Amino acid sequence: METLSSTEPHYIRCVKPNNLLKPAIFENTNVIQQLRCGGVLEAIRISCAGYPTRKTFYEFVNRFGVLGPELLEGSNDDKIACQKILEKMKLENYQIGKTKVFLRAGQMADLDARRAEVLGKAARIIQRLMRTYIARKQFVLARWRCHRDYSHYKNMQRAVLTYQCAWRQRLARRELRNLKMAARETGALKEAKDKLEKRVEELTWRLGLEKRLRTDLEEAKTQEIAKLQETLHDLQLQVEEAKTMATKEREAARKAIEEAPPVIKETPVLVEDTEKVNSLTAEVDQLKALLQTERQARETAKKEHAEAERRNEELMKKFEGAEKKIEQLQDTAQRLEEKATNMESENKVLRQQAVAISPTAKALAAYPKSPFQLRTPEIVNAPNGEVKSSPDVTPISLNLKELEAEEKPQKSLNEKQQENQDLLIKCVSQDLGFSSGRAIAACVIYRCLLHWRSFEVERTGVFDRIIQTIGSAIEGIRASPQSAARPFLGSRLIGGLGDLRQVEAKYPALLFKQQLTAFLEKIYGMIRDNLKKEISPLLGLCIQAPRTSRASLIKGSRSQANALAQQTLIAHWQSIVKILTNYLNVLKANYVPSFLISKVFTQIFSFINVQLFNRILRYPVSCSLLLRRECCSFSNGEYVKAGLAELEQWCIYATEEYAGSSWEELKHIRQAVGFLVIHQKPKKTLKEITNDLCPVLSIQQLYRISTMYWDDKYGTHTVSSEVISSMRIMMTEDSNNAVSSSFLLDDDSRLFRVPSSVISLRQKCPWSNIAHDTSNHSIPFSVDDISKSMTEIEVTDVDMPPLIRENSGFTFLHQRKD
Repeated sequence: METLSSTEPHYIRCVKPNNLLKPAIFENTNVIQQLRCGGVLEAIRISCAGYPTRKTFYEFVNRFGVLGPELLEGSNDDKIACQKILEKMKLENYQIGKTKVFLRAGQMADLDARRAEVLGKAARIIQRLMRTYIARKQFVLARWRCHRDYSHYKNMQRAVLTYQCAWRQRLARRELRNLKMAARETGALKEAKDKLEKRVEELTWRLGLEKRLRTDLEEAKTQEIAKLQETLHDLQLQVEEAKTMATKEREAARKAIEEAPPVIKETPVLVEDTEKVNSLTAEVDQLKALLQTERQARETAKKEHAEAERRNEELMKKFEGAEKKIEQLQDTAQRLEEKATNMESENKVLRQQAVAISPTAKALAAYPKSPFQLRTPEIVNAPNGEVKSSPDVTPISLNLKELEAEEKPQKSLNEKQQENQDLLIKCVSQDLGFSSGRAIAACVIYRCLLHWRSFEVERTGVFDRIIQTIGSAIEGIRASPQSAARPFLGSRLIGGLGDLRQVEAKYPALLFKQQLTAFLEKIYGMIRDNLKKEISPLLGLCIQAPRTSRASLIKGSRSQANALAQQTLIAHWQSIVKILTNYLNVLKANYVPSFLISKVFTQIFSFINVQLFNRILRYPVSCSLLLRRECCSFSNGEYVKAGLAELEQWCIYATEEYAGSSWEELKHIRQAVGFLVIHQKPKKTLKEITNDLCPVLSIQQLYRISTMYWDDKYGTHTVSSEVISSMRIMMTEDSNNAVSSSFLLDDDSRLFRVPSSVISLRQKCPWSNIAHDTSNHSIPFSVDDISKSMTEIEVTDVDMPPLIRENSGFTFLHQRKD
């Protein structure tokens, strides 16, 4: 300063590079003298003698924490952490203040150099690990290609074997047809068939006769009752008229007596009145007698009507008995067809033995035989209501003794049919599992019902027994998601009527389909509600981020030990993802259609969207204002956004086939969280917010989020006051939505319908528990949607369970589709 004072400068001047005032010439001595005279060098010396670098504890730890990550684990105090880092770097002449660190000149560059060295080592480690990962991935891909090619080779080998087997089967079937033609020379089956046709025709004729008699009797009875009612009505009218006339005559006689002249002239008048009264009385008595006669006739008609009803009931019983006999005859025809099949198999074996023994077998095999087919008579309804058989069948009356003789084997066939049904129920009540992705129980039930022609009969009890078995199994596993397997068996049976051949389903089959549909919808609601119950407690924990200090977050991001603490912030979200994954795996393991799985998770994500969004906007009233605002804070928005990212990763993992449009159901909470974490909110206009940032949210919802928002991390402000005023004006103009809870979302269960099958079952089956259990039913699909989403399933080559495989009554299940 003494040197500076000795110069006594009176003005400020520029530094001249040279005295010649020419470019590209720099005189060091002259420039240094000018800087010394200007006091610049002295100012630099004073600055170097002090502490030019000054950093706050947070900035210093945030920048140079990588030089000593182990020093940050012991304490949360940033000042102590700064001191330990400087001691580790062996720096001197530094100072620690109350809020800042003071460093000498050059020390900052030294620290940056060491920091760059540490970061360089870390980058090399990351590169080494990445190269290892890439090499391992290439190795795994190579092994996978090897496995794929080998699997393709094995599949081709199995396909060749399958083709060879199919060709051998074709040759064997060709030989079997030749053997059947030779075996059809027996006439026992043909005689039995003719006898059954005649019996069915006789019963059909009797049934038509009974129907005609009953119709004629009902018509005659109706006409007679109508005539009697008309006669009774006419007589009642006549009686009423006679009473009215008698009353009028009596009134006239009374008035005439009162207005009559003296007693001498009253005698002839009284005589005439008495005669009129007597005649009227006689007429009344006659009408009473006629009324009594009509009443007796009415009683007689009532008795005749009761007798006619009794005879009608008897005819109905006979008619039902005839129908049962027809069903029994049809069952007998089916048994005979099965017996014919068994005899054909025996003939095949005998034919093979004959071919092996007799040298003339080839000539016998080539001998032409007429084809023989079992058929049932065709019944035609005539225009006049009579029932006639086809022209090629001649109705023959059967002997009563023959009928009684043939009823005995019919009873044994019915008992055999009952035993087969009992065995089927016992088999399907067990857990049969799946075969190549197909439910064994569903395939067995469908093939048995189709073979027994249960879909085409008017009365049968096998459907009720199957429904009771499935219902008891569902009640036993009510609270488990594994219960999705058995109702899916019902969904397979629902659409199975048209898979193999077209049948004319009767009322029991249609009711059976509706009951299976109700089971399916009930299990769907149970799975969805159980999943909601599991994730509901976690949603309350996912709405507000746990409180952690900034120093802990900084240290946690730089140490492996505290990385676990960072994971705990999204532990609740990971629990939700784990629950969703568990349900997805269970449903896929039970081969539930992807259509139903996507519907379940779509409704669950809609439930999550509603719960999270409403919890953000409506915190409990008992909490303080600070806690309510924490749900709309910047850090809380980042926390929820991280959780939503976990759900998005789960949707990617589940694929669109099973997740469906689940991610789109979170649009409200996604846009609300995006609005919370976006920067520079005061610069956003109302049009940008409503059209670009949050097009789904309403003005009420945006207004509530904007007024409750506060930035606890950077201290930024919410939207501008002009935007808030515009929102308030728009809310005032929209009087229809100006209610206290208009900013909340409705539950998704209100958006779907009550299933029609449940309503129809409530009307048709008042005894069913399914029809009245509609509290948890909000089903977003119909039976037609399920049928369209399902692919065709081959039911003929399913592995049969041992209980049925060993029974001779289920030999038709072993037949394979050509």
